[in-house]
Amino acid sequence: MSNQWIVGVDLGGTTTKLAFITMDGEIVYKWEISTDNSNEGQFITSNIEKAINEKLNDLGQTKAKLLGIGMGAPGPVDYETGTILNAVNLGWKDNFPLKESLEASTSLKAAVENDANCAALGEMWKGAGNGAKDLVCVTLGTGVGGGVIANGNIIQGINGAAGEIGHITVIPFDGAPCNCGKTGCLETVASATGIVRLAMGELKKAESTGELRALLVKNGKVTAKDVFDTARNGDELAQQVLNEVSFHLGFVTANIANTLNPEKIVLGGGVSKAGDILLDSVKEYFAKFAFSAVRKSTQLALATLGNDAGVLGAAWLIKNKLNQ
Repeated sequence: MSNQWIVGVDLGGTTTKLAFITMDGEIVYKWEISTDNSNEGQFITSNIEKAINEKLNDLGQTKAKLLGIGMGAPGPVDYETGTILNAVNLGWKDNFPLKESLEASTSLKAAVENDANCAALGEMWKGAGNGAKDLVCVTLGTGVGGGVIANGNIIQGINGAAGEIGHITVIPFDGAPCNCGKTGCLETVASATGIVRLAMGELKKAESTGELRALLVKNGKVTAKDVFDTARNGDELAQQVLNEVSFHLGFVTANIANTLNPEKIVLGGGVSKAGDILLDSVKEYFAKFAFSAVRKSTQLALATLGNDAGVLGAAWLIKNKLNQ
C-alpha cells in the first residue's frame, strides 16, 4: 500500500487543481484544468476522471496505482454523505451528490469536504500547523474562508457550515453588502476585494498625495498588493487601510482564540502573501483583544503551503478515511 498514490483535488469556480500524492504527503505530480460549469456542472467530475487517466498514461502508470480521491469544494458540504448543500459558482443544483458522482466517474473511493476546511487540514498535516491538532485556518483570498480543527478533526457543525469565519459580522450597522446576502461581514473588509474597496473609499475622500494615489492615477485602479507594498514604503493612506484590516482580523481571531484556544491560527490565501507587515499588525490587535491565558498559548502564523494546501488537505481526507 505504501507506494500507491492518492489523488487530491481542489475544485474552484474557474480552475481545478489536481495532484498525485504519496501516503506520506509528498506531492509526486500536480497540474490544473479549467472548471467547466456549463450545463449545471454535469461535466465537472467526468473531466476530472479524464484528466487523471491522461496523466496516469503520461506517467506510464495504471489506475491500480491509485487508492482513492479526496476533494475540496467551495460551499457547505455534508461530510457524511459528500453532498454539496449549495455551490453558487459551479452550476450544480442545491444538494448535489458530489461524492457519489465522483466515485461513479472515477471508480475510486472518495471523500469530499469544504475547500477552506481542506486548506486547514493541509496546513495541519504538512504546513504551518506542523502537526498541531488544534488549529484554525483563515483563508484570505477573493473571499474569506475558514477551517476549524479540534483534536485533529474538522468541526463541521450541524449543517456543514461551521468555520465560516468570513461571515462573522464586523461592521454591525451600515456595512458593505457581502455576496452571502448579509452586510458588514469580515469578508467585506479583509478579502482582496474588501481591501481594495476600503482603499478606494479612503482615496475618494482624502486629498492625499502619495505612492498609492500615484498608482491609482497611473493604472486607473489599485490592488490589495499595491496597498501592502505602499504601506511598507511608508504611504500614510495605505498604512491607514492596513491598520483597519488588521484591527478587524486581530479582533476576530482573538475572539475565535478566546472561544477555542487553538495551538495555532494560520493566515493563508493570496492576501497572506503580504507577509510580516500584515502578520505583525494583526498580532498587535490580537494581543490587545485576547484573554491572557489565550494570548500566552495561541500562536498566529502565516500559512506555508500556498496553493498546495487544498490538494494536500483533500489527500489527507481520503487517507484518513482509508485508514479507518
